[in-house]
Amino acid sequence: MTDGAVDVKKELEEREAPKTPDKAPSVSPLSLEERYERLESTIRDYNPQADFGLIRGAYEFAEKAHRGQLRKSGEPYIIHPVAVAQIIAELRLDSESIAAALLHDVIEDTPATHEEVAEKFGDTVADLVEGVSKLTRINYDTVEDEQMENFRKMLMAMNQDIRVILIKICDRLHNMRTMEFQPPAKQRQKSLETMEIYVPISYRLGIRRVKSELEDLSLKYLDPIAYEEIMQRTERQRTWYEEQMRKTAEQIHDYLSEQNIDNEVFGRMKHPYSIYRKTIMQNRAIDDIFDLFAYRVVVNTVGDCYHVLGLIHDFYKPILGHFKDYIGNPKPNGYQSLHTIVMGSHGYPFEIQIRTKEMHQIAEFGVAAHWKYKQEQNGVKMGPNERYDEHYQWVQRLLENQDGAEPEEFIHSLKFDLFDDKVFVFTPKGEVLSLPAGATPVDFAYAIHSGVGNQMVSATVNGNIVPLEYQLKNGDRVEIRTSPTSKGPSRNWLQFAKSNQARSKIRQWFRKEKRDENIINGRQAFEEELKRFNIKLKDATAPEMQEILLRNTAYKNLEDLYAAIGYGAFTAHKAAMRVENERRRVEKRQRVEALAEEQPEHTPTAPSEPAKSEQGIVVGGLNNCLVKFARCCTPVPGDDIKGFITKGYGVSVHRADCPNAAPERVALSPERWVKVSWGAELNENYPTAVEAVCRDRPKLALDIASALADTTAVVRGIHLQATDEGLALCRLELRVKDKAEIDRIMRKVNQISGVLHVTRPAK
Repeated sequence: MTDGAVDVKKELEEREAPKTPDKAPSVSPLSLEERYERLESTIRDYNPQADFGLIRGAYEFAEKAHRGQLRKSGEPYIIHPVAVAQIIAELRLDSESIAAALLHDVIEDTPATHEEVAEKFGDTVADLVEGVSKLTRINYDTVEDEQMENFRKMLMAMNQDIRVILIKICDRLHNMRTMEFQPPAKQRQKSLETMEIYVPISYRLGIRRVKSELEDLSLKYLDPIAYEEIMQRTERQRTWYEEQMRKTAEQIHDYLSEQNIDNEVFGRMKHPYSIYRKTIMQNRAIDDIFDLFAYRVVVNTVGDCYHVLGLIHDFYKPILGHFKDYIGNPKPNGYQSLHTIVMGSHGYPFEIQIRTKEMHQIAEFGVAAHWKYKQEQNGVKMGPNERYDEHYQWVQRLLENQDGAEPEEFIHSLKFDLFDDKVFVFTPKGEVLSLPAGATPVDFAYAIHSGVGNQMVSATVNGNIVPLEYQLKNGDRVEIRTSPTSKGPSRNWLQFAKSNQARSKIRQWFRKEKRDENIINGRQAFEEELKRFNIKLKDATAPEMQEILLRNTAYKNLEDLYAAIGYGAFTAHKAAMRVENERRRVEKRQRVEALAEEQPEHTPTAPSEPAKSEQGIVVGGLNNCLVKFARCCTPVPGDDIKGFITKGYGVSVHRADCPNAAPERVALSPERWVKVSWGAELNENYPTAVEAVCRDRPKLALDIASALADTTAVVRGIHLQATDEGLALCRLELRVKDKAEIDRIMRKVNQISGVLHVTRPAK
């Protein structure tokens, strides 16, 4: 192959779905130190002036903080932060980002604090670590609520320092690479979340290689049969594909070199998820995909790009209707290239992408490349988000547009803004606007200014008057006619407006201008919805219930809630469900308290089919009683247990040998202690803990981890703390099936050399 063309086989290997690590840590190809040395080598390749002292210090701090913790694979936990830092380095980010990647879990998963990290590594690194920690999932009533909150937190993190979201995306990428160690339900859940949240944001940030890998790994667990079919098909044809791509890459390179064009040619085949979208989802044969193969031609200048396009069309026969100019009309994530599909001399079509070297870097690394070029050009220290200029402003717009949005509607419109194809249209002055595919003149008007949208009365496209729901096409010239006497937007605009910005501005107008009307409509809708649950409005708005309702819906007063229902920011059904859920909770609590009053006189006779809570605990004769397990003693099935009626939180279940359930404690308030027992149907695992006192010695944590590896328990954490007396205090956080499993674990731990005493804590 000639010097300018890139090895196509290598390009194909880089495109392949990543391999997960070996299940047995002992056969891992790289030691921990070798992994760190590879990280430093990657950094030196693109940034010899990196702060290696900062990076090494972060690695040593993280290794010590996570010592004794294991991943699901059985490997030391520190392998994960090192792998995340490696991905960050491959994106060519700065020393602070790499240090933060190494430390990204220490605040959340170890005793380390923000203050401690800031003292050792500076405020910036500490803030990045804390920013990543704050993106941890929270449980919500619906999937849409959860997605909206996760999107919102990520947008806020990006608005403060975009490196936070880059670290979080790389964290998710490594977790997806090792997803094989998770149970099937978790694999699917995480894969869906990745496709819904992380893929769109990676796309919008322009990180192509990360986005593609996330898609492939998610497909592997969401549709494993289709994934395997695609992989087998491409593997069977691999030799032929590689040979054809090598010949074509050489042909393109040699031809352009003869025309005195300095060039590099990169060949690649579509990645599995992209093939999946074209074949499975569109019901097409793999041979019918025009751009199954693509070649990237990298040249020096924009002028060379258009010159090469003409030469390529002379050399190969172009396929009509398959040319796109993303240089003149860049994608919203900053991507620029010329795309054309031509027919090869061997009889199959392929795509050619023509770009400059800077465009190629941006296509590969997205916002990270924008940072790199801006830094190199300015040569001065900038704020974290000054580096991204116009390629970053969309984050602030999305944050503004989320205000007042119903979760389902927000998620739907956000996907249009983040991920869907775009349409490029012209203003009367010839400026180009990028809008979501399917956008209308309403979207165009609000993209100009909210005042233009609010006063719009009609629109013309290419000189012709069109309906406001008309869908714009690429190249359309749009003009909006406004009037100061306009009565404002119409509610039915929300039915066809596509952009999040337009829909948000319309909602804001109705919220501000029609508040009194919204309050009346919202109150009526709420009252009607309450009737479905046989609840009267006066009961739902009584002082105690009103306080809970407002707290659960995050509105300051009833008028704000009614107004939100009236203009569509919150649904009457959700508000009524909040009331209904609270009513059920109160009824359960009252049943428990009623049982407590009867308990001193007699013990209820157990029915033939005992009532059970969802945790598998029988509480007297009650059905679906609220139950929680006491943290002081963490009981598991097989333990003798007692129940204590708490104020407002149901029955707290203690081990019978717990100090908090001792006879003298029971005697203080006997009316609040109830008989509880384990039911016939139990959960798969229960959280508990084991503590051991050991002689401190090398490899103690490794021996404990090895002993646990032979059990069926889920290990949530191994915490070791050395004492001045030469001892080590070990606490094991576990999930087990029952007491028999705990007993087996305690016996195994007790057999380890240096272990003096093993107990189950009860404080």
